Amino acid sequence: MTELTLHVNGTEHIVRATADDTLLDVLRRELQLFSVRETCGIGLCGSCTVVCDGKAVSSCLMLALAAEGQTVTTAEGLASGGELHPVQQAFADAQAFQCSFCTPGFVMSVVAMLAEPPEQRCMDIALSGHLCRCASYGQITEAVRQITAVPGTGGAGR
Repeated sequence: MTELTLHVNGTEHIVRATADDTLLDVLRRELQLFSVRETCGIGLCGSCTVVCDGKAVSSCLMLALAAEGQTVTTAEGLASGGELHPVQQAFADAQAFQCSFCTPGFVMSVVAMLAEPPEQRCMDIALSGHLCRCASYGQITEAVRQITAVPGTGGAGR
């Protein structure tokens, strides 16, 4: 086991990891961040998506050691002062979930998309690589349309 320093949700954490631990393993085991979920384990479903240094990544594919020195954000780190993040609120308003297992991954991808310059944003790319087994795609798309139409988010996604 190796000790490493991770910057997660605005806080520095010293965690223990083996050379083959994924970021997903460490976030769940060491930091008890359960919005990060393993479903496929091979980066195809999107349930484990987190934002690392502003980019959406599959935490099941990223080694924990590779995350050292990066800023990692999970769904738990989005709300502020008891208020949901605007993307979380848009998902709630559009009822863009059923079982909600996949919702944190979708939310994190949209958060990363909104951090991109407006001319580089693409809703189709942000939502690709995510699977919703409850088939809430219509509501998820509506949530993303709502949030991209909000002033200050840079206009509509393509």
